[in-house]
Amino acid sequence: MTTLPDVMTAAVLGPAGVIHARELPVPELGSEDVLVQVRRASLCGTDLKIRARKFFKGDGPPVDTFVPGHEYAGVVAAIGSAVDEFAVGDRVVTEAHRGCMRCSNCLHGKYTDCLNYGKQHKGHRTQGMTVNGGFAEYARNHVSTLHRLPDSLGFDAGVILTTVGTVMHAFDVLNDLVVGARVAVIGPGPIGLLAVQVAKQLGAESVALIGTRESRLKLGHTFGADLVLNARDGDVVSRVREMGDGHGVDIVMECSGAPSAVDDALLMCKRAGRVVLVGFFEHPVTANLNEAVMNGINLYSVRGEGSGSLARAVSLASQGRLETETLVTHHFPLEEVSEAFDTYAERRGDAIKVMLDISEDTPGHPSGS
Repeated sequence: MTTLPDVMTAAVLGPAGVIHARELPVPELGSEDVLVQVRRASLCGTDLKIRARKFFKGDGPPVDTFVPGHEYAGVVAAIGSAVDEFAVGDRVVTEAHRGCMRCSNCLHGKYTDCLNYGKQHKGHRTQGMTVNGGFAEYARNHVSTLHRLPDSLGFDAGVILTTVGTVMHAFDVLNDLVVGARVAVIGPGPIGLLAVQVAKQLGAESVALIGTRESRLKLGHTFGADLVLNARDGDVVSRVREMGDGHGVDIVMECSGAPSAVDDALLMCKRAGRVVLVGFFEHPVTANLNEAVMNGINLYSVRGEGSGSLARAVSLASQGRLETETLVTHHFPLEEVSEAFDTYAERRGDAIKVMLDISEDTPGHPSGS
């Protein structure tokens, strides 16, 4: 039996704009918990808001106590007394959200919209947002938030599957097979680029990708986008509408969080079409909702990887139907977490997915590096 250490290295949130590594106690487990030795973790836009302390209501957690990180994968290091779904040594990918499983939303499978959000005493947890997350050598997860990582997939791929889960959830809320649909994706960030792939795998007839960074648009084309448009080049709304025979497209995935994106999405959409808001907006958005009302356009929004979508993402990737390696542009050791955040925030080297390499990979398995 492997003896666990008493302390670990973790990245902790300092004052606004500061994150750095320090030692913390290794988490203790409850009966339904699993201790994950984190191999790889990645940064996303929400982590930037957390570092800036704009994510929290009020002052947020005390300085140097809170561990961010909600996208991570690793190996089971220990299990609680009631856990028989996993064993020590299993390779796992995690999802961030654990609902209270007692409110009406959770009981209907909408655990990312738990009515007891943030109330740990009622069972709710969101890794790296309301409880300590995966920017550490060890992380405590409820058993329900873990999925086995197939041997064919490395830890980099496993981490990205959390983002794929968000994309799957975005399509899931439509209650539509997607087959034969014409889809537009606004924003070629990690979510948008994965949305292109998922849309094609779900059978979309055509997919348009709209953005401002040529390198990202080219990557989207290699991922299967039938039409790539630079938002700075002319009337992209008209060109997207033409893809829908002049009527507009069936589905618009708004993944950018850009101020004008909601208006653009409504104008690209056909009558009775659907718009899904996936990206987080930096500031309140003003949009002409008359476009939606007058044209019967339905607006949806999603948060995180709900409704079991991460399990479906794992299945899709295990079938070799997702390309994830090219999305990983940077690797940093945990001790250089501040540099990793700056690289991601400033898009140095056209950063897309920035990874923290937290511990060694299991011998005999692909690293995904």
